[in-house]
Amino acid sequence: MTLLAAALPTQASHEPAYTVVRQLGGAEIRQYAPYVVAEVQVPGPAGKAGNQAFPILAAYIFGNNRGREKFAMTAPVTQAAAPTRMVMTAPVVQAASGNAYTVQFVLPIGGNLASAPEPLDARVHLREVPANRLAAIRFSGFWSENNYDDHLADLMGLLRAANLPWTGEPVYSRYNPPFTPWFMRRNEIWLTVH
Repeated sequence: MTLLAAALPTQASHEPAYTVVRQLGGAEIRQYAPYVVAEVQVPGPAGKAGNQAFPILAAYIFGNNRGREKFAMTAPVTQAAAPTRMVMTAPVVQAASGNAYTVQFVLPIGGNLASAPEPLDARVHLREVPANRLAAIRFSGFWSENNYDDHLADLMGLLRAANLPWTGEPVYSRYNPPFTPWFMRRNEIWLTVH
């Protein structure tokens, strides 16, 4: 390992608590405890959503909140397709146009929704993610649609083979600072399982 690689952080100081309940080939089934996120919704495409959301969410954790509280960067930064919003236009209700993505920063462990400082930017929303069970597959590299699609297909194949149904949108999770070399990056895709 080079000196530069040894000096680069490979994971943030905090991530949500979970236990591995089952190994599934190259994936894990994890039980997560509840945790709190700061989230923002941005337009697509998927490859640009994280870059659009990052400065908004980073400003929140670096003090753009009531009380000007600053806290450490945590992991992962997650991204998923946002649910389709329905909008009323006379005289019909229709789906909002365009692809949108919800990008989240996990807030430090031990915090709760009541103790999290209120965002000053109206685009940032705080939410508690309830305890849940996720299937997760880990991989390295930079974002690319092919890399994402290949690993999502692998995860879905493992779940089908194990007869484990999933629900909801896949969640792309990034654990490393942007300057981390591609081969040291920890990325994951999560699917909610029951």
